[in-house]
Amino acid sequence: MAVSTPSYREATHSNPGPTAWEDVIHPVRPFLQEVSERLAQQADAFDPEVATFARYALDNRGKQLRPALVGLAGSAVGTLQDQHITMAIIVEMIHLATLVHDDIMDEATIRRRRPTLAAQWGNEVAVLVGDCLFAHALGLATQFDSIDISKRIAEAARKVCSGEILQTLRRQRWAVTRTEYFHVIELKTAELFALASEMGARLADGTQEQQQALRQHGLSLGIAYQIYDDCLDLFGTEGVAGKSLGTDLATGKLTLPLLIFLERAAPQERAELTGWLEHWEPERFPDVRDRLSRCGALAGSVEVIQSYLNEARGQLAHIAPGASRHALLELSAFLASQTSALGG
Repeated sequence: MAVSTPSYREATHSNPGPTAWEDVIHPVRPFLQEVSERLAQQADAFDPEVATFARYALDNRGKQLRPALVGLAGSAVGTLQDQHITMAIIVEMIHLATLVHDDIMDEATIRRRRPTLAAQWGNEVAVLVGDCLFAHALGLATQFDSIDISKRIAEAARKVCSGEILQTLRRQRWAVTRTEYFHVIELKTAELFALASEMGARLADGTQEQQQALRQHGLSLGIAYQIYDDCLDLFGTEGVAGKSLGTDLATGKLTLPLLIFLERAAPQERAELTGWLEHWEPERFPDVRDRLSRCGALAGSVEVIQSYLNEARGQLAHIAPGASRHALLELSAFLASQTSALGG
């Protein structure tokens, strides 16, 4: 079936104002409600004393972006089945496990407007809870009839962890290239987006072309999302982000805005700013943000985000028009509107 190439205009023509998240998830709202209920039940599988910690981590859900991708991709090419709920739980649980570990490494105290698990019970408990969530998610993956699906989930989890390791190894390494940066975020963030989208289509019996197109859509969307999150840590507000800001600077992570600054700044400016980062003092945060803004780091990052969102929309040319494809377009529009609000 020939379908038209989607555009940003198509994604926003019926909603000239900022895209609302509820508009994006409208086609899969009942699906996401079922995912939420069953995800909460997963804590019951743990030892009663451990279940308290697991429940705290599992209750720390945000917009359920990755489960939404499972549902939207599946309903865009076929009919949602019970297996889609299991897949959505798995990808969300892997994601939540990475957040528990991220907060330990970043020494973050707030996540989604409440204390992190590490801040509440300490790093030792938190790292083990994160491990338990990973293990439980991989256990759920054995429920699928196809061993290949289980392997793909395990492979994605390995890539996510590999990306986190590579990012850790590159802390305070100011000579990191854009190629290295994009490789890291493709592994640690975009791979799970890609898995959610591809498996959503596969479990709905989508064609190989549809599965691959939606995988690439998820990959591009995930890269755009991670760059947005990098910018949010610098140019957002804690009220909007719902988490501690400036953690990337404090831990020496080289994100795209900082990379752009290092590419554009004079040698003396680069030396001064990297000196601040190597001996970080939180009161320097406004000065760093101001310097990055003046060199166009935010504007340059926004351009890259938009290019990846365009790539994501382009992949939807392989998907027949319908409510779910429109919702996937709205998802790009939602991220674009969130991006445009940065630095305001």
